[in-house]
Amino acid sequence: MAALRRPHPARFQAFDLLATMVAVVGPDGIVIFANAALEDAVGLSWRSIEGTVLRNHFADGDELQLALDGARGNHFAALRYDGHLVRHGGGLIPVHVIVAQTERAGQIIVELLPLEQQARQDREERLADHTRANKELFRNLAHEIKNPLGGIRGAAQLLEMEIEGRELREYTQVIIHEADRLQLLVDRLLAPHRHARMVGDVNIHEVCERVRSLVLAEFPRGLRVVRDYDTSIPEFRGDREQLIQAVLNIVHNAAQALAERIARGDAEIVLCTRVQRQVTIGKQRYRLALELHVIDNGPGVPESIKERVFFPLVSGRDGGTGLGLTLAQTFVQQHHGLIELDSRPGRTDFSILIPLP
Repeated sequence: MAALRRPHPARFQAFDLLATMVAVVGPDGIVIFANAALEDAVGLSWRSIEGTVLRNHFADGDELQLALDGARGNHFAALRYDGHLVRHGGGLIPVHVIVAQTERAGQIIVELLPLEQQARQDREERLADHTRANKELFRNLAHEIKNPLGGIRGAAQLLEMEIEGRELREYTQVIIHEADRLQLLVDRLLAPHRHARMVGDVNIHEVCERVRSLVLAEFPRGLRVVRDYDTSIPEFRGDREQLIQAVLNIVHNAAQALAERIARGDAEIVLCTRVQRQVTIGKQRYRLALELHVIDNGPGVPESIKERVFFPLVSGRDGGTGLGLTLAQTFVQQHHGLIELDSRPGRTDFSILIPLP
């Protein structure tokens, strides 16, 4: 739509470069300009928006009208409130509305921020803070645990050499085994922060096919892994092995959560790839992004851990280490992307977003 825009004064044309939705209304509340982001959001061209009454595009139009009247009466310089924009063809878009005066008499700027986008940015900031804190925690943890572990293991080995009885040696073997297990746990915590990335051209469908073959080899019966690929997605620069590990961790978690359905023979995991346009990740706007969904028909993520599922050592499964999703999120973040979760009983969707060139 934006490519065929009607010429406007330069002060309006600049609004087309913004990711947020913007409308400029005249004294009578009629839209004299709507930017490209607003067109895309409501599903109408500028020809269908400009010249209409802006309040008619809102489910709560009376509230917008009060705000416009207040701006025209100089009761405030800017007003903020939450409303609902009506999408053409049905559906409401929750938005944060900012109504502000302009230098031209009677003209008012209305800026609309999707509430979902704002909430998502808040989640991304919290996640980034947690990732930085985890990185420092892991480094300190390694220092505090690795040296004592080596001493414990070495002492157990020396003690085993002095013991003649087989029963007593079983105790030293327990010590050695548990020391090795803890060492492996620490190594896994540090893995994404220790090794250099091997960057090259990545085909996301080669990644998906590798993961699919690995999971079906482990669960050969009772599980169906469905492909739903957009084969037009271009290659991008990234670490192929990191991405394989990230997707494998998510798919493997899904397969383990499907244990009961696998036993019944009706378990399903869907690998779905799509291209998203004009995506904001970490306050950075990207023209294109890869969207990879891993969807399963399992019981869903427990509500008690849903908000903490990417934190280290948080697991909803007995015997789980709680590291798989933490590592997956870290690997994806190193590609300037993120993983999001939408889960309810019968459908869990892990969505990976990675910017494309």
